Amino acid sequence: MNGKVALVTGAAGGIGAAVVRAIAERGGVPAAVDADGVALKERIETLATEGLRVEGFTADVTRRDEADTTVAAVEARLGPVDYLVNAAGILRLAEARRVSDTDWADTLAVNATGVFHMSQAVVNRMVPRRSGAVVTVASNAAGTPRKHMAAYAASKAAASMFTKCLGLEVAEYGIRCNLVAPGSTDTPMLNSMWHDDSGREATIRGDLAAYKVGIPLGKLATPQDVADAVVFLLSEEAAHITMHALTVDGGATLGV
Repeated sequence: MNGKVALVTGAAGGIGAAVVRAIAERGGVPAAVDADGVALKERIETLATEGLRVEGFTADVTRRDEADTTVAAVEARLGPVDYLVNAAGILRLAEARRVSDTDWADTLAVNATGVFHMSQAVVNRMVPRRSGAVVTVASNAAGTPRKHMAAYAASKAAASMFTKCLGLEVAEYGIRCNLVAPGSTDTPMLNSMWHDDSGREATIRGDLAAYKVGIPLGKLATPQDVADAVVFLLSEEAAHITMHALTVDGGATLGV
């Protein structure tokens, strides 16, 4: 990845931040994008103390104009974008029949429309160069029903199929588009689902009443586990892989 420019959205979050770090450690040049400018600045400063170069860009991926201007700014400052990682995401929990219009719209806006905006903004610049790789961080919930997660699961399913269709259409230009589908990952998003200290063990053990098996490997994923999968799919080691979903969930969806 030496010298390659990688635009990463959701870069202040758990998985996004781990992806930024992994790319920087491998000699890439991450363009870290997040709507939370304060948290993004803190992340970048931490990496800078470790001697890692990261450039920050504050943007709301739900806005078409901000997506377009941010990609233009990244390329003006750093050069052509070689990789795009769509890692921005939010979670709003509610029963499917009780999801509010606001939570539904917000979830789809970030998790699906954000992928749509950023992918178009970046890939339309990759096409003339006939090279590039895109990885969208989806979820194992995109293909497995979960109680109280209808909006999230629907948004990730939409982002997943958009990414695969995009990959089919741009394969002729040498551009690869893949997915990483994490399961329960030790991030603030997961922690927000827990009501007390028993949440971690309950997640690993599973909940038969909610039709949710546990995690066969007996542990949560770390953000680094997910980041390693993202980096693999970006890299030349995955040069003949496109439209693929790599599930990183410790076996929680039983390989289905």
